[in-house]
Amino acid sequence: MRCPNRFAWFALLMVVLALMAGCAHAPAPQSPSAPWHGARQMVLVTLVDWNVDHGLLRRYERSGRTWKPVGEPQPVLIGRAGAAWGLGLHPPQPGGPRKREGDGRSPAGVFAIGEAFGYLPGAVTAMPYRPMQASDYCVDVSGSPLYNQIVDTRVVGEAAVAGATEPMRRDLHADGDQRYRLGFVIAHNARGQPMGGSCIFAHLWKSAGDPTSGCTAMAPTTMGPLLSWLDPHANPVFVLLPLAEYRRLRSAWSLPVIRQAVMH
Repeated sequence: MRCPNRFAWFALLMVVLALMAGCAHAPAPQSPSAPWHGARQMVLVTLVDWNVDHGLLRRYERSGRTWKPVGEPQPVLIGRAGAAWGLGLHPPQPGGPRKREGDGRSPAGVFAIGEAFGYLPGAVTAMPYRPMQASDYCVDVSGSPLYNQIVDTRVVGEAAVAGATEPMRRDLHADGDQRYRLGFVIAHNARGQPMGGSCIFAHLWKSAGDPTSGCTAMAPTTMGPLLSWLDPHANPVFVLLPLAEYRRLRSAWSLPVIRQAVMH
C-alpha cells in the first residue's frame, strides 16, 4: 500500500507545480485607467531631486498612444524649498514630502490645468482667460470657506479676503511686480483641503534666479508659446516630478519617454 501512496503524492506534486508555473506566466492584472488617460497635451516639469528649486519644462502631444515632444526643454523655477507630493489627479504615493500651506514647496504629481489669467483684457490662448482686476485675490488663508479660490472683493466683500497675501494684480499691489502678468492655474488641492496648499500657478519669473513660494515660474519667451499651444479640448495636464519618481511611475502612469538634457 505504500507505493500507490507515493505515486499519488508525486502526481499531486506535479499538478501543483504545473499550476504554479501557469500562475508565474500569467499576465499581471492591468491597473484602472488613470484619470488623465484622455489628455492629449502634457506640460512636464522634471527635477533632479525633491529639494532643488529649478527644473526643466517640456511639452508633449499625444498621437495614439505615443507622446511626441513639442519644442525644446526650457528652464523653470519652482518653490524655494523644492517640491512635495500635492493633491491632484494622481493617487497617494509612498515616501517623499507632502505639500503643506506655507512650506515653500511646489506640488508634485499630475494636475488639471485651469484658467489662464493676466493683467491685459485678453491673451493669445485658446484656454479660458480671466483678466485680473485690483479687486481680485487668491485666498491663501486655511480655514476660510474661500480657501484656494480666486475671488473678487467687489462680490465677496473685503472681509472675506482678510489675511490673504495673494493679490492677483501684483503690479498694482506690489510695486509694479509683473509675475502675474501672464499665467495659468495649476489645479492643486481643488477641494480646498485645510492646510493642503493653495494658489498654485504657472506664471512669469521675476528673474532667472528668484524661486517661488510654490508655483512654477518661467521666462515670458516660454510662457507665451506655452499658452498659445494649450488647447482645452485636448484636456491638458501639468505634471511635476523628481526624476527618480518619474522613472518609477513612467510606465504605470503612461508618461512620455524623456530625452535627457545636458543640464538639469
